[in-house]
Amino acid sequence: MKGSSEESIESIRPSNLQAFANISTLHGMSHIFAYGHMTFRRFLWTLSFLGSLGLLMLVCMDRVSYYLEYPHVTKLDEVAATNLTFPAVTFCNLNEFRFSKITRNDLYHVGELLALLNNNYQIANPHLAEPEVLAALKDKANFQNFKPKLFNMTDFYNRTGHDISDMLLQCTFRGEDCYPVNFTTVRIHSYLNLLQFCTVCLLFCFLPDLTACTCLLCSNKLRLRFNVA
Repeated sequence: MKGSSEESIESIRPSNLQAFANISTLHGMSHIFAYGHMTFRRFLWTLSFLGSLGLLMLVCMDRVSYYLEYPHVTKLDEVAATNLTFPAVTFCNLNEFRFSKITRNDLYHVGELLALLNNNYQIANPHLAEPEVLAALKDKANFQNFKPKLFNMTDFYNRTGHDISDMLLQCTFRGEDCYPVNFTTVRIHSYLNLLQFCTVCLLFCFLPDLTACTCLLCSNKLRLRFNVA
């Protein structure tokens, strides 16, 4: 009798899962794992719980996938202006000198610097030059009975540099014509092997006061046509 009584007590004792569900604060757990046999009420609670859990997992996966796409929002503010100040635009010519303007005296003083002559005042790499250029270079490099004159580097740059009056074929800004007078020659200096080189640049400003050229150009257009031959 004692053994059968103990077996009866064990059969009605709740399982660990049922005991946990009974004290859990998770909504619906106590109704799903209730004591006793499966009922229609427990079945509905089980379906509701699994459906809610599945919906939660679906929403979480969708949000994680959206986050991994790294979405962003770009906001633009448009400000209308009837008149915009034109910025200063600088055009630089990396070909600093015009060979046709170089004289024999120039070649004598800066021929090696320009890589046209070697240290013996002879033509450097004549095989690389075009025939007509080589002929002109040979004529200028003939220093027999030549007496060198004083040389000024600033004068050399001003005299042999490219002239905007020769290069500019057409210039319009805001539908109005602009001219070489609207360009100012500026010089950008750099240093290499203790020798000073200078790149000639042209600063365009349509306004009389260059300091007013600070704002960015938007819808207004500057059209230029150059002769680069």
